[in-house]
Amino acid sequence: MRRSVLGIGFCAGLAGLLALGAAARAEEGWGTLKGRVEWAGGAVPQRAKLNVNKDQEACLKNGPLLSEEYVVNPKNKGVRWVFVWLVDPKDPKKPVPVKPELKQPAKKVVEMDQPCCMFEPHLVGLQEGQTLVVKNSATVAHNVNVIGGPLGPNTNPILPAGQKFTLEGIVGRPTPIQVSCNIHPWMKAYVRVFKNPYFAVTDEDGNFEIKGAPAGNYNLVVWQESTGWVAGAPTPNKNGMPIAIKPNAVTDLGAIPLKPS
Repeated sequence: MRRSVLGIGFCAGLAGLLALGAAARAEEGWGTLKGRVEWAGGAVPQRAKLNVNKDQEACLKNGPLLSEEYVVNPKNKGVRWVFVWLVDPKDPKKPVPVKPELKQPAKKVVEMDQPCCMFEPHLVGLQEGQTLVVKNSATVAHNVNVIGGPLGPNTNPILPAGQKFTLEGIVGRPTPIQVSCNIHPWMKAYVRVFKNPYFAVTDEDGNFEIKGAPAGNYNLVVWQESTGWVAGAPTPNKNGMPIAIKPNAVTDLGAIPLKPS
């Protein structure tokens, strides 16, 4: 009986050590990826004024509305509103390993508003399991035309001033969901839904950061609404560019050039 108890204790201790070893290896298997999308199309484009021909008092209360076709910072040529995400280097449809604590999104609800006849933010990235809430904090009504294709959602509700509506259960897909307003036809935004948390949208300086990414060789896909695919060889494509993510460290890709189509 004593040998049996000792044997059980030994096995339990060994199992604990193996678990700690596995946890240590997992801890070493994740890193942070960052970079910057940079304009490479010559002179920095100036944002054109949009033709706001309806509800001007409400839409223009904060000044003129500007095109979001290309939003480039003239100080560093960083390009805003660009999606970046990770895929398997051999098969973009293959699941990417996900750090255990990131499998479920910490933030359950993501909001999109339209306070002055423009969708804010212009691009929204969702992880499967997140809910999108579309708000209208303006003083005029909008309609929200969501075109999700075969996977949905496909809806076009009228959204009175001060109201909101919710979209749940949106599944990941390789194509963007377009959101527009037919009442104010210059309004347009995009939503991309991913099956993992390894995506980002570039900020006003063109920067992006993806934390807790799996170490190893992957591809980074880069997409901008007017250019389309930004990275890849021999020409930019849906498979993106090969990258190597360092474990337990920051991998800085530097500048990724965006050449307009």
